[in-house]
Formats: sequence, structure tokens, C-alpha cells
Amino acid sequence: MPYLSLNPTTGECLQAFDNHIASDVPYILEKVAHAQASWSRCSIEERAAIIRRAADQLSTHRERYAGLITLEMGKLLREALDEVDKCAALLRWFADRAPSILTEESVGGDGNVIAYMPVGVVLGIMPWNYPFSQVFRYAGAALVAGNGCVLKHAANVPQCAFAIEALWRDAGLPEHLFRVLLIEPEEVPQVIASPHIHAIALTGSEAAGRSVAAVAGAYLKKTVLELGGSDPFIVLADANLDDVLAQAVTARFTNCGQSCLSAKRFIVVPSIADQFVDGLADRIKQLKMGDPLQQQTTLAPMARAVLRDKLHEQVMTTLAQGGRSRVGCHIEPGEGLYYQASLIDAVPAGSPAYADELFGPVAAVIRAADENDAMRIANDNRFGLGGSIWTSDIGRGKQLARRIHAGYVSVNRPCRSDPQLPLGGVKASGYGREMGEAGLKEFVTIQVLRS
Repeated sequence: MPYLSLNPTTGECLQAFDNHIASDVPYILEKVAHAQASWSRCSIEERAAIIRRAADQLSTHRERYAGLITLEMGKLLREALDEVDKCAALLRWFADRAPSILTEESVGGDGNVIAYMPVGVVLGIMPWNYPFSQVFRYAGAALVAGNGCVLKHAANVPQCAFAIEALWRDAGLPEHLFRVLLIEPEEVPQVIASPHIHAIALTGSEAAGRSVAAVAGAYLKKTVLELGGSDPFIVLADANLDDVLAQAVTARFTNCGQSCLSAKRFIVVPSIADQFVDGLADRIKQLKMGDPLQQQTTLAPMARAVLRDKLHEQVMTTLAQGGRSRVGCHIEPGEGLYYQASLIDAVPAGSPAYADELFGPVAAVIRAADENDAMRIANDNRFGLGGSIWTSDIGRGKQLARRIHAGYVSVNRPCRSDPQLPLGGVKASGYGREMGEAGLKEFVTIQVLRS
């Protein structure tokens, strides 16, 4: 099947791309491996200079790249601009810090050296929801460390994939060092099995992570998995509700709710529950659906019809099991893949909104019996990507944050990625880290040299 670039706002087919035929894939992988062998012999300063030029390309052409993101996956234009800017900042951080982080270290003073060597070629299996930043998270770290990259991007963002490939080429990256593969999911195991692939970075669903990890394990190849999330947003009795409510809308509805690292379960204690739900409902009603290219729009369409259908099924099941609809909870009729900004109150244990990930513009409120019960509910979930606690007592909030089983927990601020901070999950949210020093070291071999 061809890769179709569809506009979620109108349903228009923008462009169709033919898949790579199976006989071409080994040839492409061999070319990447050959380019990587030469690239690995470049100094890290030479590699960092090209990474920095890629960042400059992003900054110079930010409007063009952001417009493509919005056109192909439906993100609000201002959010797409933010995404491009974050990519540039991330690449500059890698370029600035990699030479010191990945430099050889002397240990013990008697000729012992620890060296950080590239692993080889890294296959990136990337999602559509952040079609630029997810790619640069893995590729920036992998390339500056001396690796090559093969990108299997989501099927609905082929234009973004090829724009990124061209960007690297324009920045001066050697030919074939970063290549896009247009293949079907069932062809991925053959790519993982190739002797030219040495590691895999995947951001995607829990099911995709389990499948890729199983195949990679059979071939003893390293994986870094950033999977789903159902982040708790815990509101305690002493929280400043005006501040919390303003942040809650952003934390849930940024990117039309299509983000792994975003508030999904609002867990509230009894004394403030009614006030919180009423306030959140009022703010959600103010969100304005429309063309994501227009400044006045605050709620974009969803990216794919199948995801909207799945979300609505989860919402209907949750309501059937006892959840209460306060706002929305229905598909918006007419052109475009819109779903009403929604709020479900009194979400019952075991329902989809309680146990699973709602990937779309739906906020789920779970009422806890008390503070300890709120912490129990936060951890009563198979995911563990992020979470936040909202309280006027910062010290108390930090103590409670350490009780949350997640890779990223914040106090009085939404979870938000930062180039200097490692990001990744536990449990069904995956393993390994992106960004930060830990992310730079994911795709290196730690080699001990003795003399």
C-alpha cells in the first residue's frame, strides 16, 4: 500500500508515496552502514558542527517546516512552530555537550581508559504526533555519537519524513548516513534482522513496543522504547485552583490531547473535587475547534480517523460503566477529524479512561477518598511515563512525587520535555532514555582500553 499524506482538517489527499520494494531495502541498509563506517572515524567536533548546522536549518526555515507539520498531521500552527524550535534547541544542546560527555575518560591513573564508541546503524521507528521532534531526539543523539540512522516514520507523515532527510543532507551530513524507509509494519522484523542494523529506537504504542522488543531480543539488539502514558495529575486540597485549572487545560489539550507525556487522569481529593470539575468544565467549553492554521483556533483536528473512532469507543465504554459526561463526549459532525473537547467525571475503576491511555481531547476525572488514596490511584495503572502533583506545600509535593512510579514527575508544573533532562518511562511505558546525558549514551558502546 502507498503512504498517503492526508490533511486531517479537510480529508484531502495531499500526496501519495510508493513503498520501497523489498529488494531495495537491503541495498539501502548496506549504503547506510558503509556511510556510517566513515562517519565514525570523524572527530566528535566535526560531527557536532554538522548537527549544529542542522539546527540552523530548522531555525532558518521554521515557518516552512511548521506549516508542513500542520498540513500533514493537523497540529495547531503555533504548536508546530514550538516543535520546530524545540528541535533546533535540542540539536544545539547535543552539539554543545556531546564533545565533553562522550570524551574518553581516564580511570585509576594507570592507563585505564573508558571510550564511548558508536554502536553502528540505529533504526528509528517514529510516531506521527510529533513528526519532527521525535525523530531529532533519537537521530541527533545517534548521529553526533558516530552512528548512522534509518527512519521508518509513521505512514501518515511521509512528507515530514522526507523533509527531515533533505534537511540533514542540506546541513552537510554525508550521503546515505540518514535514510528514510517506506515499508509496511510487517516488513520491520526483516529490517531489524539485518546485520546492518545494530540498535532500535521506537516511540509508539505499547503493542508496537512489545513486538519490536521481541524481534530485537531474538537478534540480541538493543532497544530504547518510549511507549504510551496515562499520566496522573494529582490535585491536593491546598492547591491554588485558579492556577491549577489554567495549567490543567494546557496539560491535557496541547496537541489535541495526542501526546504520551501529558495529563490524562485528573485525580482529585474530596474537598476540592466539585470546584475543580466545575472549573475545568467551564474552561474546556471555551476551547474553539477550527482550522489549525488560524490563530483563533485552540483545538485542532485529530490526526487519523481510526484514532478518533477508538477514542470515541473508549469514551462510550467509560460512560456505560458509570462515568459521567460533563462536556462533549461525541464526534464533531462535518468535514475534518474533529472530536469535541470532552470531560468525564467520576471515572470508575477498570474503565478505559481509568486503566488505558486516551489519546485525544478527553479529560478524565477520578475522585479519590483522600490523599493516600490519590497516590494509590496514581500508581494503579500499567503505564509509568510521567505525572504531576499540585499543592501549595512544595516540600510535601516533592516527597509525594517520589512515591509515583514514573520516569518524570513534576510539582506544580505540567510535564514538558527539556533537552537537558532525560525522558523515558517505566512499566508499560518502556525503557531507556532520550535527551540529556543519558540519552546521548544510549547508542554508544562503552569500551574499556587498557595499556
